Amino acid sequence: MIEECRFGMVKVDGVTYTRDILILVGGCVKPNWWRREGHKLYLDDLKDILDDKPEILVIGSGFYEAMDVPSDTVEALRNLGIEVFIENTRKAVKIYNELISKGKRVAAALHLTC
Repeated sequence: MIEECRFGMVKVDGVTYTRDILILVGGCVKPNWWRREGHKLYLDDLKDILDDKPEILVIGSGFYEAMDVPSDTVEALRNLGIEVFIENTRKAVKIYNELISKGKRVAAALHLTC
């Protein structure tokens, strides 16, 4: 579960992260998540998550939704059978926690700033 989230910070299982993160199915955190293009999300930016085969991916696009998620990225994820939620990071955290509490195979990709 994600315990706390605010601009530039997220706390997962007692550990505080101040850079973008991936959360794999089962809760393993991949810190310091970098994308090929800082504020744009491509399918290859999600390789670690795709290897884990989640049924759902929650994308936190930043507190001001500055990270662009192109429609072809979303379409490719859906073609892989992954349900996709894209929201500002604060709302994405709430969705992630709700899905985890329901026992879903969910992963998250969270942009923690803009």
